[in-house]
Amino acid sequence: MILGVLKESAPERRVAILPEHINDLKKAGFSAVWVEFDSGAHAFTADASYTENEAIPKSRSEILTSAQVIVSIHCPEVTELSPKQVLVTQMNPLANESLVLSLAEKRISSFSMDMVPRSTKAQAMDVLSSMATSAGYKAVLQAAQYLPKFFPMFMTAAGTVKPAKVLILGAGVAGLQAISTARRLGAVVEAFDVRAAAKEEVLSLGAKFVEVAGARDDAAAGGYAVEQTEEYQKKQAALIQEHACKADVIISTAQIPGRKAPLLVTEETIQNMRPGSVIVDLAASTGGNCAFTKNNEIIEVHGVTIIGDSNLASSIPMDSSKMYGKNLINFFREVISEGAIQFDFENEITKNACITHQGEIISPRILNQFQSVKS
Repeated sequence: MILGVLKESAPERRVAILPEHINDLKKAGFSAVWVEFDSGAHAFTADASYTENEAIPKSRSEILTSAQVIVSIHCPEVTELSPKQVLVTQMNPLANESLVLSLAEKRISSFSMDMVPRSTKAQAMDVLSSMATSAGYKAVLQAAQYLPKFFPMFMTAAGTVKPAKVLILGAGVAGLQAISTARRLGAVVEAFDVRAAAKEEVLSLGAKFVEVAGARDDAAAGGYAVEQTEEYQKKQAALIQEHACKADVIISTAQIPGRKAPLLVTEETIQNMRPGSVIVDLAASTGGNCAFTKNNEIIEVHGVTIIGDSNLASSIPMDSSKMYGKNLINFFREVISEGAIQFDFENEITKNACITHQGEIISPRILNQFQSVKS
């Protein structure tokens, strides 16, 4: 069974597999690993490094013609694939019905790593958490770059410099990493999340938890945030505005799988923020948590710098690629047996991560999402 690694299109800088992963992939069940020419160039990894680790650089056409399993970070064009192949990638299928239907129609077996369940057993293959770690870290550094103030408190001969105040909206993996990084840089940090379970984690990192009473917390959501009532949203907006107006930096990470990101920072809030403040919106690709966010753009509104970037993990290509590749290795260890991928739908991980197989949509979350949209 040959594994083919595809090169990502610009501006993506990550690569799905690094040379250090090759030996483990062969132990997991692959007879050979083929890597598209120059796949690792933007992650500072030359083809020679793959060759030294017994991977084989190949052209894209050779990989797509002969590799049985294809891996990538972003989903390739369906027209490039054939029914004999298994695709393992990220495709955000909850918000991409046309792609899912195309894969099913072409009878391509596919797995989306962003659909791996957030369970204890699946932690080692959770790419969303891995990439969120990178994004949360880099978001704080980016905010520090644009903020016209210091992050830490300084005692100087010229007087005392007060520490920056940072507000984190959404205390998932990205938010928690942002809290940790901002605290290391010396900022005073507050964090908001609708999930009650996030409070203890926020406090453990030395941040203050901004709590809005009455949040709906759905245990069936697998640890993700869920949509809230209109009454709650009004209370939420008022409290967030109160704290946002005192913040120098806002880092927003709040997203709901398969839906538009919730609007948390309104125009009125931005008008009342301090001039020179910075907002880094990690939910930019799904509409953003800020009223003015533009994905992949940096703009200034009412004296506030707004950075829309949902792909900050790509700005740390070496370590992000390392984590993504390790997630893939752990996934393959789970689904490969006797030298082949086993489509065992009694296995929770396989059932949830498998998007299409033999012309059918498999993942229960995908099926439920598409049915609810139609009804």
